[in-house]
Amino acid sequence: MARLIVKSPYIKCDTGQSAGGYLNYIATRERVEIVPDDRPPTRKQEQLIQKLVKDFPDTKELLEYNDYKAAPTKANASSFITLALEQNWNRIQATEGYAKYIALRPRAERLGEHGLFGDNDAVDLAAVADELDHYTGNVWTHIISLHREDAERLGYNHAEAWRTLLRTHRNDIAAAMKIPPEDFRWYAAFHDEGNHPHVHMMAWSAKPNQAYLSKDGIRQIKSTLTNQIFRQELLHVYEQKSKSRDELVVEARKAMLELAKAMREMTCIHPEAEQMIWNLSRQLGQVGGKKTYGYLPKPMKKLVDEIVDQMARLPTVDECYQTWWELQCQVENYYSEDKKRIRPQLSQQKEFRQIKNAVIKEAEHIRTNRISFEDEEMQDDGEQISAYDMSYECQDLQSIANDDRFPLEERDEAAEQLEQLAGDGDTYAQYIIGTAYRDGGLLIPDTTKAQKLLERAAEQGLDAAQYALGKLYLSDDADVHDPAKGIYWLKRSADNGNDHAAYRLGKEYLSGKNAIKDAETAVSYLRQAADNGSAYAQYLLGKLTLMGEGVLKDTDAAYEWFAAARANGHAYAEFFMKRMERGEQEPPSVLLSATRLLYHMGNIFRDNAPAPAANGVQIDHKRLQRLREKKMAMGHKWNDHENELNYKYMEPSM
Repeated sequence: MARLIVKSPYIKCDTGQSAGGYLNYIATRERVEIVPDDRPPTRKQEQLIQKLVKDFPDTKELLEYNDYKAAPTKANASSFITLALEQNWNRIQATEGYAKYIALRPRAERLGEHGLFGDNDAVDLAAVADELDHYTGNVWTHIISLHREDAERLGYNHAEAWRTLLRTHRNDIAAAMKIPPEDFRWYAAFHDEGNHPHVHMMAWSAKPNQAYLSKDGIRQIKSTLTNQIFRQELLHVYEQKSKSRDELVVEARKAMLELAKAMREMTCIHPEAEQMIWNLSRQLGQVGGKKTYGYLPKPMKKLVDEIVDQMARLPTVDECYQTWWELQCQVENYYSEDKKRIRPQLSQQKEFRQIKNAVIKEAEHIRTNRISFEDEEMQDDGEQISAYDMSYECQDLQSIANDDRFPLEERDEAAEQLEQLAGDGDTYAQYIIGTAYRDGGLLIPDTTKAQKLLERAAEQGLDAAQYALGKLYLSDDADVHDPAKGIYWLKRSADNGNDHAAYRLGKEYLSGKNAIKDAETAVSYLRQAADNGSAYAQYLLGKLTLMGEGVLKDTDAAYEWFAAARANGHAYAEFFMKRMERGEQEPPSVLLSATRLLYHMGNIFRDNAPAPAANGVQIDHKRLQRLREKKMAMGHKWNDHENELNYKYMEPSM
């Protein structure tokens, strides 16, 4: 693989070291003749290499060291020794064993009397050396190296090419070193040696102690020069790799979404995690301020981390995390050098720090004895309407408006005709157009218009409209938010036999968010829904009976409600039945804490799945999340109508 190697050691001139000697060395060193020598290295070479590697471990990163290890010959040994010494000049110039070797090295390719070049064509070697001898700041000694075959192929096998390259990008290098262009000083020499021709570049600031070169700065220099040297090849390589990456992302996304879905749907019996969450809940009562990870004391943060890592041991979580990690590594390898990457514990992975606050949220629910409903995946059929009472004209127009197989013009015309029917007093047309304005899609969303149309249909006694209107008033939309009206219309809908409205009322009276908290009233509405076969109402009544909330505590009755919910397909009901059968006495919120946390983790993994690189409507992650939240606030599921738009993620603009 084509690679550019950049090393950037420096000489501390303020400690008595002089950079002038190094300058003279790189400027006058003779070019080593490239003579193939496949004989084994000498004993002295082997000893010197052992010493170099021991004294300077980072020399193992040199291409020359890889060549030597792959083929230990005299020629490869010589190339490695030379670069290793030059890279560590400031540390070895006063060491006798190394100094003797340096003194015997031959010279660089010469552009004139010497091989030195810089901003100007004529370089006064003596003057520059004298300047450096009296300099008191740091002088960086960059070593920039290519494979022989790359240098030959790309035309970087002579000094002129390197001079042009460095002159072109001298300001970029200066910026990476935090040096203003007017203060940047540099000189370089090309050494055409061995399998890796290279250039030595000395760089410093006219103002001592002004320069600073970090690891990011070195990467910036390398990136700038690489993009220039390999620009044509990189264009082709990136094109191919981008295609491969997109294919990889598609497959990884499918796998992650499937695993995330499994997490959201499965129940989890994890006594260790449940006990730790319970312990956290009791500790949360002892701290004030925000109940988020960043505001917790260190011991509690540690406990949160332990809970996350405990959950990460679950096979489904581990597999999902591993899928995400492998994708990240492969994508990074497309655009950077391959390197061994160690997967951190989930608690230490910054991309999933939301999980920590999900842990705290569940623990806080236990502490405050908050009732959870586990109905995120509930199919809301409360807005269904029967076609039997609908006029034929209204049926036909609705079919056309909702069918994307028809041309858009025909659908728009159908919608206009439905609005006319609604204006003429057609209850079903009012309901259909009202929900269309609420949800958007064919019509531009307008909650005020939706409210007016739904209210007209609701006043005519359509229970689906009453239910939809109640949810709209209870939504977080500031234009229509009115809790009192929301509760009123839900009651009207429930009185008309809408079990979904009854279930929603039960939840509202339990939570106390939009109505005065009243457990007995909540239970009465839940019984209405449960008696008509609502699995979610039956499940919730089972929990309330187990807790003694609004009804007498009765484990036998709770078990019967759970059994009824299980028979109607509720996913969590059997979970409680099994734990009751084992005689577990913890509160329902504790028993369910690991399962709910697993559900949250599934959502977080889903949201962090790699975004598809598809054409279509462009939308950033934060905006997509806001849209989802708005939909859910109106009573929809997070993925309702998701397929109507082909989302392409974009980074948010700054």
